[in-house]
Amino acid sequence: PVVVDADALNVLAGRSGALEARSAPCVLTPHPAELARLLACSAEDVQTDRIGAARGAAERFGCVVVLKGSRSVIAEPSGTAVVNPTGGPELASAGTGDVLTGAVAALLAAGLPPFEAAWAAVYTHGVAGGLAARRAGGINILAWDVAEALPEAVALGGR
Repeated sequence: PVVVDADALNVLAGRSGALEARSAPCVLTPHPAELARLLACSAEDVQTDRIGAARGAAERFGCVVVLKGSRSVIAEPSGTAVVNPTGGPELASAGTGDVLTGAVAALLAAGLPPFEAAWAAVYTHGVAGGLAARRAGGINILAWDVAEALPEAVALGGR
């Protein structure tokens, strides 16, 4: 499996054939501007219909798509999409998306199917962000704080 994030998404913008031609399962983790570049539309278009944009990209590229942001959307090529209820503004700091990408990759490496790996990682990442913010006494946290809170978030499970 392949997880594609950040600058790799920018490299693929305008080269969607590379995504469609791959043989490995794939998870894309764009923020709205990155998804807009992949879909050749505006970030405002993506934000206006986040679920539709994530579903459309998942179907078009044959990948699971994690559209990051407030209430991240996880979509798969079949059209199934879920909105994550965890996380908040504390996750809008540099590097937290990299922590999420690592969590997705770890769950894929453990053998979870792409949609389940993405959904579990996004949910747990949101819980970890909340734990880190509570420990810090506010939303000004570092990516390291989120990574450090992941084991506790995993231990909490769905609670």
